[in-house]
Amino acid sequence: MDYGNTLSDEQLVETIEQHVFADSKESFLTAGQKRQLVSELFYSFRGLDVLQPLVDDRTISEIMVNSHDQIFIEKDGQVIATDIRFDSREKLEDTIQAIVGRVNRLVNESSPMVDARLRDGSRVNIVLPPIALQGPAMTIRKFPERPMTIRDLTARQAVSQEAAEDLIRLVKAKYNLFIGGGTGSGKTTFLNALAQFIPADERIITIEDSAELQILGIPNLVRLETRNANTDGKGEITIRDLIRTSLRMRPNRIIVGEVRGAEALDMLQAMNTGHDGSLSTGHANSVKDMLSRLETMVLSGASLPVGVVRKQISSAIDVMVHLQRLRDRSRRVTEISEVVGMDDGEVMLNPLYLFEETGETPEGMVLGELKPTGNPLMRTWKLRMAGLG
Repeated sequence: MDYGNTLSDEQLVETIEQHVFADSKESFLTAGQKRQLVSELFYSFRGLDVLQPLVDDRTISEIMVNSHDQIFIEKDGQVIATDIRFDSREKLEDTIQAIVGRVNRLVNESSPMVDARLRDGSRVNIVLPPIALQGPAMTIRKFPERPMTIRDLTARQAVSQEAAEDLIRLVKAKYNLFIGGGTGSGKTTFLNALAQFIPADERIITIEDSAELQILGIPNLVRLETRNANTDGKGEITIRDLIRTSLRMRPNRIIVGEVRGAEALDMLQAMNTGHDGSLSTGHANSVKDMLSRLETMVLSGASLPVGVVRKQISSAIDVMVHLQRLRDRSRRVTEISEVVGMDDGEVMLNPLYLFEETGETPEGMVLGELKPTGNPLMRTWKLRMAGLG
C-alpha cells in the first residue's frame, strides 16, 4: 500500500479501516484490537510509528531512543525503560528521515548529527552511525501545550515570588539577561516565562538552532532558525549569520535561544549596540562558569585580548540567572547575580539571590529557598528610565 503521500489523513484512516475489517473476517479481532491496529498502521504512514503514542502522552517529557530496540522515557522526573520497540533498524531510520524531511534538514553518514523539531514544537536530536555505535539514536524533548508561566514556576518553587517579581521588573525595564544552567535544568522554559513580560508594542526577533520558544502576546515577532548545509556542503546558515541579519530588521530586542560558540561575540555586540532587553541561554555549572564559557566562546571565533572580551561581557550583560537540576530532579533557580563591571581585569558580580539548602524530606525531596543576599541592585538607571525604579 503506497498511501502515505497520496491521501488525506481522513482518507488514509478510512482505507486502513477497510483493509483491517476485511482481514478480520478471516482472523477474528476484537473491536479494541481493530482500533489499535488501525492506529498502528496510520502511525507507520503519517506519525512516528511506535513512538507516536509516547509523543501524544502529555505526561511524558522526554523520549530517548538508544537503538531500534531500546527506548526510554522520562515521566514525572523519573527515567523509565519501556517495552516499546521498532520492528527493525530500518523502521527507525525511516522515522528519522520523515522527521528531518518535514523541517528541511538532512542527516546521513557524512552528516550524522542534526537538531530538528516535530510539528508540535518538540525538540529532536538525532545521531547516526558511525558516530552512534549501537545504531541510530534519537532524543525527543517535549514541551507542554501551554508554556509555563512565572506563576507556574513559583507554584513549583522553581523561583521565589520575590525573585520572580524582581526579574519581571528587569525584563520590562530592558535589562539584558543571560540564563545559564546544565542540561535539562529548565533554561528554555524559564526564558519563555520571562519573555511573556516583554511589552506587546516591541518588535522581537528570536534566533534558534531548532525553533522551540513559545513566546505569546507579541504581535510583532519574527522567528528565525538555522539551516544545515546541503549535500554539497553549501547553504549553511548559522546562528552567527542570523544575529547579523537580525540587526538589519529593526528589532527592539533579540532573543537567542542558546549560544554555544563564536556567535557569543555577535550576541554581546548586539546587546551593546542599542538592543537592550535581549535574552539568551547557555550551558554552565554556575554563574562564574557561564562567564568563563562565554569568554571561551568569543575567543573561539575572534583573536581578541582577554581583557577586551571581558569588557564586552561586563558592558553587555546586566544580570545572570543560574538554574540547576537538583538531586531530587527538581529544577530551581539557584543564583541571580548582577554584572557590575570590571575590577583588576576580572568581571565583577553582585549576588542578589542565592539558593540556600536546609535539608531534605524522608522521601529525598530537597528543602531550601532562594533567598535575597541583602545586596541592592547597583545599576538602577534602566529601572528609573522605565519608571520602575
